[in-house]
Amino acid sequence: MAAARCCLVLLLLCRCSVSVLGTGPPAAPGPDRQAAAVDSGHLTAETAEEKRREEASPDDAGTDQQDASGPETPVPLSSPEPKDDFQEELVIRPLHSGDIYASFQFRTLWETDFTRGDKESHYRLFPKSLGQVISKFSVRELHISFTQGHWRTMQWVTDHRFLRYATLPREIVCTENLTPWKKLLPCGSKAGLAVLLKSEKLFHSSFHSQAVHIRPVCQDWQCKTTSWELRQALNVVFDLHTSGQGKREWTLFKMFSRTVTEACPLASSSKIYVDITDNPQGEQFELSPASHLLSQAVVLGDRRTFSVYDLTQQVTFGTVRSLNLLIRWKSSEGDMLRPLLHAERYVAGYGLQTGEIHTVMYNNHPYRSFPVLLLDSVPWYLRLYIHTLTVTSKGKDNKPSYIHYQPSKDRVRPHLLEMLVQLPPNSVTEVKVQFERALLKWTEYTPDPNHGFYVGSSVISSLVPSIVAMDTNSTLDRPLFSSFFPCKEESSYFVRIYTEPLLVNLPTPDFSMPYNVICLTCTVVAVGYGSLYNLLTRSFQIEEPSPGLAKRIANIIRKMRGVPPL
Repeated sequence: MAAARCCLVLLLLCRCSVSVLGTGPPAAPGPDRQAAAVDSGHLTAETAEEKRREEASPDDAGTDQQDASGPETPVPLSSPEPKDDFQEELVIRPLHSGDIYASFQFRTLWETDFTRGDKESHYRLFPKSLGQVISKFSVRELHISFTQGHWRTMQWVTDHRFLRYATLPREIVCTENLTPWKKLLPCGSKAGLAVLLKSEKLFHSSFHSQAVHIRPVCQDWQCKTTSWELRQALNVVFDLHTSGQGKREWTLFKMFSRTVTEACPLASSSKIYVDITDNPQGEQFELSPASHLLSQAVVLGDRRTFSVYDLTQQVTFGTVRSLNLLIRWKSSEGDMLRPLLHAERYVAGYGLQTGEIHTVMYNNHPYRSFPVLLLDSVPWYLRLYIHTLTVTSKGKDNKPSYIHYQPSKDRVRPHLLEMLVQLPPNSVTEVKVQFERALLKWTEYTPDPNHGFYVGSSVISSLVPSIVAMDTNSTLDRPLFSSFFPCKEESSYFVRIYTEPLLVNLPTPDFSMPYNVICLTCTVVAVGYGSLYNLLTRSFQIEEPSPGLAKRIANIIRKMRGVPPL
């Protein structure tokens, strides 16, 4: 009974999460805090308003004294301006492979409601370009991410929470995407943690991903009022040999070519977290400068310990007024924990006619089974044979408790396959389906058809059993990296994983044949038609051959003697 109820809850939760326009209640954030710094335009407006009130106060007082016996006139009260708040965080986690993982989190919270039809004319921290789009088109929720690189789960073994959203099978993250992304921040790239976002370093890494998440969140636990949250995330993994020159030593300057000198003046919170869970006594690596401020947070069912550097405190920067963290490895030994749930995807088969898509899901929990919702969208030019769909776990058939399939229409919509599968404990579950490759029109091929066609990732959503009790009170003040997905129960946490995209070759015609035909045709036209046209248009004249040298000399002599030439 409990398993069936869990499956039903998971199904309802995941079906709402994959939709663009959510209909459920928004997630609740931590308590709102007003930013200490205010921009000059807002200060000017408030100062002018106060001056007008001071100038009007003597007259109002005299009027009240003269008309004390008259009826009271109601004075309209101006509604208070919506509060907004900005927070920034950087999480650094040394990996056992010698690589290093860095995650930036920027959160802008605005206590307003665009869905009520109220048009906001004054924007302070929230970007106006996004606010106008949300208000005009009544956007309920928006998630966009650009990712490049392959996440090495068995080597890096960090949480997939920052890889949850994807939009295109292939998109190269470049400066054209990073520059407008940084402009959405209140301080831009001029102050705070954003000064570390240098494109030459970020894009010269093994893995990088940037995302924008917009959603309504609750202001209290009863969710009577909502705020709008803009969360910008950027995650990067620096390779030991490519970026680290083979040395197991990392600094902020080595990773980003810059150091941190100040917090963003508009941020109410600006912190750097270094994960020291696997380094309790300092036997794995050395962290300098050391911080006496420690913090614990539950991240995806695991309790982690962090060393915290508060950038709003001047003591953090020391006498040099600059913070350059140093992480120097002492030992490469250590236990590498595997995630409880991860997945991979690949294409099998040979030739260019048929093939088979394999989706492999791993449940590494030693004794707990849990359901997962698999959502797969396959392009129409891969014609799925849905009767060949098989699900196996530990060599036995695993019948899904729910299956929804929507067939494709050529050049209109893709295949949509959704199923709810129970993963046994400590097992590997494989989903296989065969397909046939379609032959496209010659105008539908890309400029590089021999490179192949990309197929989007599979989406796997699940309520994974938690090792420690999860905190269900989402109104508490917690770090940004541990408060994105709200927890509804203490025994499990929500996870959404995207597999790697597929690269499939399709039957490709010989695009050199039109070139060969054009060349042959042009040659025939040039030789045949050119010769005929030359014969028809050329004029022929008979020209006597010129006399030889002896004859010319003889004619000169005859001319001198007065004899007619030969």
